[in-house]
Amino acid sequence: MDTYSLRVRENILPLSVADTLPKAFEEWYFTESVHDHEEPVETCGLCDKEQIRYHFEIANLFTKNTLWAGSHCILQFDVSVFEEDRRLSPEEAKRKLDKLTTQMRQEACIRALRKLAEAEDSDILTNALHYYELNKKLTPNFAFVVFWRLQKNRIDHNPSFFKINLSKGKYVADLRKMETSRVHFFWHALSASQKKKAIALGHRAP
Repeated sequence: MDTYSLRVRENILPLSVADTLPKAFEEWYFTESVHDHEEPVETCGLCDKEQIRYHFEIANLFTKNTLWAGSHCILQFDVSVFEEDRRLSPEEAKRKLDKLTTQMRQEACIRALRKLAEAEDSDILTNALHYYELNKKLTPNFAFVVFWRLQKNRIDHNPSFFKINLSKGKYVADLRKMETSRVHFFWHALSASQKKKAIALGHRAP
């Protein structure tokens, strides 16, 4: 038995009724509870992997024991994930956990924007917050100001969690005429295809 499986076995079997891994995991299910620790500082309760940021709670149907685990282990061991009392397929379970992770990332972005809006009395930052809450994205002009001020105020944030809206011609035009040094402030928030578009518009990677 490899080290990974041994760690999982030692963590899950004492909390289960069954005495083998496959049978034990049939007793466990995802409770719908999630937690964002803000930084990758926690450990997966199943495999002991460190530097976990997002925790997903699983519970045992019979013993009522609970564990906080990473989404990878939940999918790896086919822990039951439900939607309206229907057990999801592995593919559906992955989509659900990915969606919950995306929601936690969006909430982290909103927390950063709210903290920024509180730190500075600025209409553009307040408008950027309202725009993001509504659209879950930032325009290029909003993105420059937001990331510039987040850095200036040393507010913790992950640029890759944010998304940039280039769905309208106006936003593409704004990106085209923006100074490259300003684009670099939100470069890591651009998707791979958006980075290619930015380069095609005359910008360069930082």
